[in-house]
Amino acid sequence: MTAIPQERRVVTAIPGPKSVELQARRLAAVAAGVGSTLPVFTARAGGGIIEDVDGNRLIDFGSGIAVTSVGASAEAVVRRASAQLADFTHTCFMVTPYEGYVEVCEQLAELTPGDHAKKSALFNSGAEAVENAVKIARAYTKRTAVVVFDHGYHGRTNLTMGMTAKNMPYKQGFGPFAPEVYRVPVAYGYRWPTGAENAGAEASAQAIDEITKQIGADNVAAIVIEPVLGEGGFIEPAKGFLPAIARFAKDNGIVFVADEIQSGFCRTGQWFACEDEGIVPDLITTAKGIAGGLPLSAVTGRAEIMDAAHSGGLGGTYGGNPVACAGALGAIETMRELDLNGKARRIEEVMKGRLAEMRAKLPNGDIIGDIRGRGAMIAIELVKSGTKDPNPEAAARLAKACHAEGVLVLTCGTYGNVLRFLPPLVIGEDLLTEGLDVIEQAFAGV
Repeated sequence: MTAIPQERRVVTAIPGPKSVELQARRLAAVAAGVGSTLPVFTARAGGGIIEDVDGNRLIDFGSGIAVTSVGASAEAVVRRASAQLADFTHTCFMVTPYEGYVEVCEQLAELTPGDHAKKSALFNSGAEAVENAVKIARAYTKRTAVVVFDHGYHGRTNLTMGMTAKNMPYKQGFGPFAPEVYRVPVAYGYRWPTGAENAGAEASAQAIDEITKQIGADNVAAIVIEPVLGEGGFIEPAKGFLPAIARFAKDNGIVFVADEIQSGFCRTGQWFACEDEGIVPDLITTAKGIAGGLPLSAVTGRAEIMDAAHSGGLGGTYGGNPVACAGALGAIETMRELDLNGKARRIEEVMKGRLAEMRAKLPNGDIIGDIRGRGAMIAIELVKSGTKDPNPEAAARLAKACHAEGVLVLTCGTYGNVLRFLPPLVIGEDLLTEGLDVIEQAFAGV
């Protein structure tokens, strides 16, 4: 494994000629519905750098959407996965099991919030984890209704599309969706009508009122929420909101599910984002950062809830693949050894400091309506000058300008007006600063 020089380098237009050639092949062979943020074709990646086939090196502020938190070729992940690859690639855990799966479940029991007895089941993707959490909650409660929230994102399967708030591009034309999914308000502080200071109490009261009146609490199997809402715009629910919802769930025998697929595994400066307000979920779903880039997901929760599904009711041919499990053990080893929670908190300090400076000193800085997020899950919400009107055009122009200069950034948000930053937690501070310099320069063209 050759180390990639940790420096930005732009040697061609982005995308370069080899990427353009590969893009032509892609358009002929790959379904048009599979998009790309930036059609540069990756040759190798590691640390805070993605190197493309033309020899350009981009600073990575995306981590493959919060996946490569430990880097895209972390030594422990490569070492453990390679060793497992040499032994066997698959047996199917439901046919003949193996230790790696069990060890990942043991680690999840140790790392997730709460000291109660816990069990886990492993799957392949975040959407699968969410779908199985709902199955488990329904089996345990013998109820059917599922409550989700405005601005939430939970996946692209039929059930999880129904649970996802945003229509384009996730749901448009793909219905009808699974029934018994109900959406209630979330405490989006920046956009709460009576101000951020009232959002936690008012939004939780409104959500609980709607659940009680429109669904009936005793019909609800699960309440599912991202402790930091990802695709919806890196929204941190205002303080007090999550504890109030968790209390309501507990008081009414409802399974409280924390969807930590994007926010988990040190991303917010804690092992899991729900720890910030002391939330102990009944079930927690994880994926993305869990296995250093290999496809793995999990549902972890109270043993009595996890055991509610009958034998054979959970699983999947590839769920908890042995190579992916080895990768997960390598990723967790790396997170512990390098104190990636501490690194995430330092990234927050650097990024929020610089973004606040930009807002204060740039002539058009007031288009940064909000700076938010925790750890290495930071975002700016862009608005039209002097208003709170969403400005998706500015987000698109900023992203394009950053890409041209060799910094990969992503957009998100219900209104498409949020620029989000998800650097690998192992990124060097020099690269982090240089990436922020490029973002600052990009504002000149907006």
